[in-house]
Amino acid sequence: MIGILAAVALSLQPPANAEVTPSGVSMQVLVEGKGTAHAAATDYVKLHYTLWNLEGKQVDSVEDPRAGIVAVEKLKGGWRDVVQRMVEGEQRRAWLPADKLIIDTELVRIIHPPAVPEDVAAPPADAVKTRSGLAYKILKPGTGERHPSRRGKVRVHYSGWTTDGKMFDSSVVREQPAEFPVDAVIPGWSEGLQLMTEGEVVRFWIPARLAYADDKSKPQGMLVFDVELISF
Repeated sequence: MIGILAAVALSLQPPANAEVTPSGVSMQVLVEGKGTAHAAATDYVKLHYTLWNLEGKQVDSVEDPRAGIVAVEKLKGGWRDVVQRMVEGEQRRAWLPADKLIIDTELVRIIHPPAVPEDVAAPPADAVKTRSGLAYKILKPGTGERHPSRRGKVRVHYSGWTTDGKMFDSSVVREQPAEFPVDAVIPGWSEGLQLMTEGEVVRFWIPARLAYADDKSKPQGMLVFDVELISF
């Protein structure tokens, strides 16, 4: 991508033909996108963007080779309205008077988060329970019989939810697998990983004492994780 700023000269005022939303945001399509799909409030979006204040001073920019991934619901109101009107590949300029910003945005991709597990509130009756209180259920069988050791290192994809169905972390959404030593994570993860085989996908219900009980900055209570063991 050639930077939007380089492609289209910045104007501090919206053109006369700009689309105006009921909230007072003006916007103009700079490059047409593809398809008809729009991001829902529950989706994540991968964006390139440049922000200016109303005096034309650039205050932030994320362009190639980087792209920012953000939850739609966490975008500021005016910007969220703009992004949800866009399709993949589209570039728009928006004038947000309430936020005192001018924003050029390219919607690189819409990312649908993993579905909230139906049994997120509690382990189902057919879940296996270990002596520690960890519960788990195999969602997809793996290959072979080898398991990671406590001193080993793993590469995984995962998503985590609280028992009310709120997702708080996901390598799937970030589109980047995580790598770490088995003994460098919370006890429930450390125990659970050692039960898995390569390629396996497992849902874990991790009780509070095996989760983040000692770190109040993290989600508390029982946590639910879907984990895919890519390799170890």
